Amino acid sequence: METSVKNKAQLLLEQYKKIRKHSESICGPLQTEDYVVQPIEDVSPPKWHLGHTTWFFETFILIPYFEGYLEFNPQYNFVFNSYYETVGARVVRTDRGNLSRPSVSDIYAYRSYVDEQMEKYLTKAVLSDEIYAVLELGLNHEQQHQELLLTDIKYILGHNPLFPLYEADDIGVQFNLASDLQDNLDFIEMSEGIYEIGFSGAGFSFDNESGRHKKYLEAYQIAASPVTNAEYFEFMQDRGYEDFRHWHSEGWDWVKQHQARSPLYWHFTDGDWGYYKLSGFQSINWSEAVCHVNFYEASAFASWKGMRLPLEEEWEAASSLFGWGERWEWTNSAYLPYPRYSKASGAIGEYNGKFMVNQMVLRGSSIATPKGHSRSSYRNFFHPRHQWQFSGIRLVK
Repeated sequence: METSVKNKAQLLLEQYKKIRKHSESICGPLQTEDYVVQPIEDVSPPKWHLGHTTWFFETFILIPYFEGYLEFNPQYNFVFNSYYETVGARVVRTDRGNLSRPSVSDIYAYRSYVDEQMEKYLTKAVLSDEIYAVLELGLNHEQQHQELLLTDIKYILGHNPLFPLYEADDIGVQFNLASDLQDNLDFIEMSEGIYEIGFSGAGFSFDNESGRHKKYLEAYQIAASPVTNAEYFEFMQDRGYEDFRHWHSEGWDWVKQHQARSPLYWHFTDGDWGYYKLSGFQSINWSEAVCHVNFYEASAFASWKGMRLPLEEEWEAASSLFGWGERWEWTNSAYLPYPRYSKASGAIGEYNGKFMVNQMVLRGSSIATPKGHSRSSYRNFFHPRHQWQFSGIRLVK
């Protein structure tokens, strides 16, 4: 029994080291100045992500559970707390880019200190189920921020007029290929019936995936592949961004306010379209799945095609029949709790439940998702206006 506990702690420590190292490898290609930039409210400076994920382990593991632990800097709680009201006051999100201090070197010193203390703790501690659950949440939380790091880095570099090249090793996931892929079909037929939705089985899941339940679905057809750049370009050429009939009222307001004409990072220069990717500015690969479209755009495109976006239950029920993992895929489902959902007490209870309003669900994963951090029950969520995530479109009819 004791050996089993020690092995579990050792495996957890190895996982901790691997995940923490990966966050830093994502930032490896950056120049020091890249760590500080915050072009818009939704984008956090890379150095803030590195500090915040470190703060999570210090605040929720080391301070309450590691006897004799000394905080690296008591002021960091104010700087790196994101949205946890339970933990206290914090820097306003829009001001994260105004913080020249702590410096990048200070934050790497902070990470090193906390990692050293975490290793000491995990080497000696006998972990209760409660502590283990918080640790597991912390590791998955850091993986979420690894995806946000890539998303924010692309926005920072993609809005630099020099379009800097970003290169990093070990980025992204392998596609989640269907176990029973129906070849040579444009659409997959799904019968009406009752389907079970939500996480089941062993392993980690977020609380918003829990409450597995039955859902009756009408018969539907779901696209075997996501919408490509070429298909989306047809919508643009047909003046899709100028035809209010395909847009929600709020989406049409967004189009007019931003003078939107294309997905994020697309540019019409020298008589041709190109786009910025992490590998630099280049000609558009028309066969690739379209990327960086928001919910308004995805819904308008579906309307233009005479189709719709899938409900999240429809997506999950069919997910074993098609390949996914290139793009987070917008659904036509509002982000709401499943049956029997209940928030945990304390700060951890603020992780998901407080955001269940004015958000739409995305399913799957993307090329920016860390390896091992995707599953068919995963519920990502963003406001309909957000383009900067690696998001795309799958149609239903």
